[in-house]
Amino acid sequence: MHIRLINPNTTAAMTAKIGAAAERVAAAGTRISATNPEAGPVSIESHFDEAISAVGVLDEIRRGDAQGVDAHVIACFGDPGLLAARELSAAPVIGIAEAAFHFAALISTRFSVVTTLGRTAIIAEQLLHNYGFAQHCRKVRAAEIPVLELEHDSACALERIIAECRRAKAEDGIGAIVLGCAGMAEHSAEIGAAVGLPIVDGVSAAVKLAESLVALGLRTSKHGDLAFPPPKPFRGRFDYLGC
Repeated sequence: MHIRLINPNTTAAMTAKIGAAAERVAAAGTRISATNPEAGPVSIESHFDEAISAVGVLDEIRRGDAQGVDAHVIACFGDPGLLAARELSAAPVIGIAEAAFHFAALISTRFSVVTTLGRTAIIAEQLLHNYGFAQHCRKVRAAEIPVLELEHDSACALERIIAECRRAKAEDGIGAIVLGCAGMAEHSAEIGAAVGLPIVDGVSAAVKLAESLVALGLRTSKHGDLAFPPPKPFRGRFDYLGC
């Protein structure tokens, strides 16, 4: 089984760390290949960043399908381009936020999300509502760290994430915490040990969901709104997409 993990930003060092986190939980027969777009933002911290990165995500979906991958994982907590990616591919496409919410709801009646910045906390709240998990989430909390601080000053970033997780445990009346950034994936075990609650990392959750769907022979439905996009001409910089 081959799962393609797509980091929607262009920071290769983060892609490598996310890929390593995925490999640690993958089954023995699962191959993980981690990639990122060639062009786009170095980190994703706004609606604008997500919109730009979604184009790169879809290019990576096309490449993965051409290589015959069995499933795709979009490794950004905003799940940029998720529904468009599902239109484009018959292989399962899993977003790490949606996967994490499902796993958290299976192990706790209430959970909180700890993410990077306050502005992206708002995006996470929108996803909780869109995916139907708003009633399960007590609070979306921000450690107020830029995404790339996880790369450049990981010790300080980890300290702030753990502190926010501890506040969530003390104040929110929850049974689990969802990590709201793919860059936090490598630290999930350490955070869990420090906080004393189940910590749900979306990268790991998405990999296990992808493996399950592939094992069950379940592919993206092509009946209805997730049918392949209708062929049509594209102009300008997107003319390579035209049929």
